[in-house]
Amino acid sequence: MIELKREGDVFVLRMDAGENRFHPDLLAAVNDALTEVEQAEGPKALVTTGAGKFYSNGLDLEWLGAHQEEFVPYLESVNALYARFLELPAPTVAAVNGHAFAGGAMLTLAQDFAVMRTDRGYVCLPEVDLGMSFTPGMSALIQSRLTAPVAHEAMLTGRRYAAEQAREAGIVQRTADEAGVLPAAIELAASLAGKNGKTVKAIRVGLYKQAIAALRGPALPE
Repeated sequence: MIELKREGDVFVLRMDAGENRFHPDLLAAVNDALTEVEQAEGPKALVTTGAGKFYSNGLDLEWLGAHQEEFVPYLESVNALYARFLELPAPTVAAVNGHAFAGGAMLTLAQDFAVMRTDRGYVCLPEVDLGMSFTPGMSALIQSRLTAPVAHEAMLTGRRYAAEQAREAGIVQRTADEAGVLPAAIELAASLAGKNGKTVKAIRVGLYKQAIAALRGPALPE
């Protein structure tokens, strides 16, 4: 379901579960990988990526439909994962190899930087077209990482951003072809791995204090 490998100072976390929707088992596996990264000594950085044409399509709606009694705890676990990325004592880079929709798009925003594939895939927040709203934590995360006009457009229109459009909007920072996405992300991560992890975490937590508090707070509006 996921694979964590270390290439020099860079950990590469690859999700390989079809659309990489956030099934509880996938969430648990990613959390275990983050724990391994947290506990590693020395210079380090983390790259996340998917497989094939999907980075991640976010919430596992099929699982939720069969476990409606778990709705709130499930949302809390997703929010907590985003918070863990924001609190990770290491630089993070998303290698967006394909579609990053909904919760998958938010996973890229929970990381420091993103490199997106140019020839296939979109970043999209389609909740408005699905009749779904955002948790307070998700809204705070999106608004903390995007400019107000981009957040407004992305959240209210469900626009699909191709790679260059996403870069121009500030959703991702770099683009590359299919073969170059992961190497570019690893190169960027390696250039940052020498930063002191505790300092990186402290700065990021300061930058996104309100978003982290919202992600750690109630999953539903009170």
